[in-house]
Amino acid sequence: MIYRKLGKTGLAVSILGFGAMRLPMNGEGENQKVDRELSIPMIHRAFKSGVNYIDTAVGYCSSDSQRVVGDALKGWRDKIVVSTKNPCYEMDEKKWWKNLEDSLERLKVDYIDVYNHHGLSWKGWTETVEPFLSKLMTKAKDQKLIRHICFSFHDSNENLIKLINTGYPEVITLQYNLLDRGNEEGIALAHDRGIGIVVMGPVGGGRLGVASEVLEKLIPGTERVPELALRFVFSNPNVCTAISGMSNMIQVDENLETAANTSPFTPEEIKAIGEHLMKLKKMADLYCTGCNYCMPCPKEVAIPKIFERFNRGRVYGLWENAKKAYSDLGNVQWDKGNKADSCIQCGVCEEKCPQKIPIRKHLAEAHKRLS
Repeated sequence: MIYRKLGKTGLAVSILGFGAMRLPMNGEGENQKVDRELSIPMIHRAFKSGVNYIDTAVGYCSSDSQRVVGDALKGWRDKIVVSTKNPCYEMDEKKWWKNLEDSLERLKVDYIDVYNHHGLSWKGWTETVEPFLSKLMTKAKDQKLIRHICFSFHDSNENLIKLINTGYPEVITLQYNLLDRGNEEGIALAHDRGIGIVVMGPVGGGRLGVASEVLEKLIPGTERVPELALRFVFSNPNVCTAISGMSNMIQVDENLETAANTSPFTPEEIKAIGEHLMKLKKMADLYCTGCNYCMPCPKEVAIPKIFERFNRGRVYGLWENAKKAYSDLGNVQWDKGNKADSCIQCGVCEEKCPQKIPIRKHLAEAHKRLS
């Protein structure tokens, strides 16, 4: 296992971290719980192989993830860097402290190593964190309930740079992968400022966890897309650790094998990957840039979302993931909208499309290929 310094925290962390967001589950609906018999051996396999960073959150795995991580930490606490998150963005001191106290209890720890504001944006910083919640975070650190102040991030690279320039965070948890390099500039700046960078979604939230004849040919000798995706993130020297959500022991073993590879991609290989992906992106943009000018649709057809999924298949070769994502469209609160078969061929979207894409034709094709 390779270890890197986590910014100026003084911690050395494994380049592979364990993301406790996709643990195997038992039961259905509100009765879902993490399968302890499968999950704890997975976590322990990672720990025994040198993984010393684990990340969880209040709501992960039907709000059961923290408790399972707490069970898995028994006998390992002093060797593991524990990261979790506080989702409170209200001017409510009692609620913020309740989240922290609950996390300490569920994790069965006296302190949390890396404590995140969960999903901080520039708006959240200016409205609640800077004027109020940052004071609570600092107080918790003074009381030694947390060791290092962090935030997870899903905003723009421009706002990432603005947050870095506040001088507030010691560590930042953010998205970065083969298909999403938008934060690369901010990652480099954070490294220069001594801020630790923890990458979430190195396998694209599962998008890069499947076979793809297109991507598998990018680098000779790289046989699996997840391996390509992880090695790409590991090869960025400004990244301290990449937390991968693992759902079974096979994924754990494969990720451990990839993390043990001491040969990162060369600058020439990174350049070749970047150039090839840029060509693929330009191809995807021919079909849809995701500008949303076509919306709203009178029948609530999720046109940009459908085309994004369609492009995963026809451009990147990620058909398995594309079909699963299309099947899930409209079934969860954060992914609203109707599938392409709800289109009534009114043509309103095509009148608004700046690229003059034959949207109705492509919607029909997408539904046929993805269903």
